Amino acid sequence: MLGKHRSKICLALLMIALTMPNMVKAQDSDFGNWLIYIGNKKLNQKWNLHNEVQYRNYNAIGDLEQLLLRTGLGYNVSEKDNVLLGYGYILSENYIGDTDDKVSVNEHRIFQQFTTKQKIGKLKLGHRYRFEQRFVESDFKMRFRYFLSFNYPLVQSEDESYKLYLSAYNEVFLNTKSSVFDRNRVYGGLGYKLNKNLRFELGYMNQFFENSGRDQLNVITFFSF
Repeated sequence: MLGKHRSKICLALLMIALTMPNMVKAQDSDFGNWLIYIGNKKLNQKWNLHNEVQYRNYNAIGDLEQLLLRTGLGYNVSEKDNVLLGYGYILSENYIGDTDDKVSVNEHRIFQQFTTKQKIGKLKLGHRYRFEQRFVESDFKMRFRYFLSFNYPLVQSEDESYKLYLSAYNEVFLNTKSSVFDRNRVYGGLGYKLNKNLRFELGYMNQFFENSGRDQLNVITFFSF
């Protein structure tokens, strides 16, 4: 029974992945693709090392929008609460007006964050509060972010662990200077937990700004070791 579920799931994900390149066309499309790796290394019962790579494209792949590298050292205040001090490097390739020309923008970012977890029945909720100090070329900016995530299991395997799940989140970004509203991200996706250390997600994200918006296909890998 579980094998049939896996086959249908894999076929659906494959069909989506194969059709996406035909749905997008470089700068002419508002639909992009983010390839994301998020890793967490447990050093001991209290300390953990976070690492993250995001390769963001204007189209399916090959038209770089942003490369994001992030790392940080975290401390478990309790089983559900974690504080982390982190650093990020971001390379952005921004189009100049309506032309095909791009300009590269380098950003170094320091951030502090607090995460906490909740559970209501089978539904898992996560809260993340992050404060960023951003060094964008010669400018200095600060920003606050609040991230609310939802995780709901769907299909139970023979060992009674839930392999297939629904994932969703909303994240709002607020600047310390005008304009205060920076952006908002809404995401929904389907996840598959391969084992206790590795899981994958495929989902859709809408990101809207004050006067514009973008849609992204997200392919995400989570790895804990």
